[in-house]
Amino acid sequence: MDFTLPGEHRMIRDSVREFCDEEIAPIAQEIEDEHRFPAEVFDQLAELDVMGVPVGEEYGGLGGDQLMYALVTEELGRVSGSIGLSYAAHVSLGSKPIELFGTEAQKERWLRPLATGETLGAWALTEPGSGSDASDMDTTAERDGDEWVIDGTKQFITNATVAGSVLVKAVTAPGEGYGGISTFVVDPDDEGFEVSTVWDKMGLNASPTCEIQLNDVRVPGDRLLGEPGDGWDQTRKTLDGGRISIAALSVGLAQGAFEAALSYAKEREQFGQPIGEFDAVRDMLVEMDRKIERARLLTHKAAVRYDEGEDVTRLSSMAKLDASEISREVAEDAVQVLGGYGYTTDFAPQRFFRDAKLMEIGEGTSEIQRLVLGRELGL
Repeated sequence: MDFTLPGEHRMIRDSVREFCDEEIAPIAQEIEDEHRFPAEVFDQLAELDVMGVPVGEEYGGLGGDQLMYALVTEELGRVSGSIGLSYAAHVSLGSKPIELFGTEAQKERWLRPLATGETLGAWALTEPGSGSDASDMDTTAERDGDEWVIDGTKQFITNATVAGSVLVKAVTAPGEGYGGISTFVVDPDDEGFEVSTVWDKMGLNASPTCEIQLNDVRVPGDRLLGEPGDGWDQTRKTLDGGRISIAALSVGLAQGAFEAALSYAKEREQFGQPIGEFDAVRDMLVEMDRKIERARLLTHKAAVRYDEGEDVTRLSSMAKLDASEISREVAEDAVQVLGGYGYTTDFAPQRFFRDAKLMEIGEGTSEIQRLVLGRELGL
């Protein structure tokens, strides 16, 4: 059992880490305050050739694996949860399903610009009334000759305002439950597609989260991903990889919060010594470090098993659950280490704390992860 990262993985991680420290960290709070999506950062990530890390080179990607992708996502989350979230949604949800389930023509038309970073991807599953029961879907797609006509509303869609393509889930066979759901590639320029709301949120405000309206959106037959009725199976397989990426993002958020707290604890003096030398603060930092290492190991294990082609429903769900809860716990403790300063926007822990909460909600709440894990145990 070797826990050493392969050389290429370390090289990619280190180059992304350097970029994050030099280009993203200085603007991380600014873009949050301005609620501004930093398109220039994603252009630079495209120049680094990491916008399609786990996508095959034949489609413009880097040809890396899930572990390499997790490392990149973690590094982005370490400095900016917003950038990490938009990146993860682009890769796991907006791009990877086209590679997994698309035709060669679809990969050339839609995947290549995503993998090279020419465009960004989005995924539209959740609806205003569905919540955790994502299969409870009102959006429909009806066949009309050689076209499909899509109607409905999708909620909490990451990247919708900046995407070049959106993978939309819709009911194509009412009454057939999971087997009646299909996936379509929708161009935001298609007539009838509208971003109706961009939400102000507790955190992650440099990553757009939107409501979209689809009003008689007509798409040609070649926009159907896979076969009619394949949508739910595609969703489950996509979420196995997506949950690993959210676990990695959570580890990154926790690492960033921990580093800020550790640095402060070494410099801030009270009663004639650095506060990190007091038992209460030292023990808190030790516990934070322990939690992060545990979550990282579990995340890497899930990524490696994914790359080996194993069924990772249990491991990806476990990694997502553990890392997301640890992210929130570590960020909260980081605020506490900084005391009053931790509650101000002049210091990073408050941003990590607000960002971390979504990790316990998106791509399946903690409660849903426990449900999934219970089923994996046969309960």
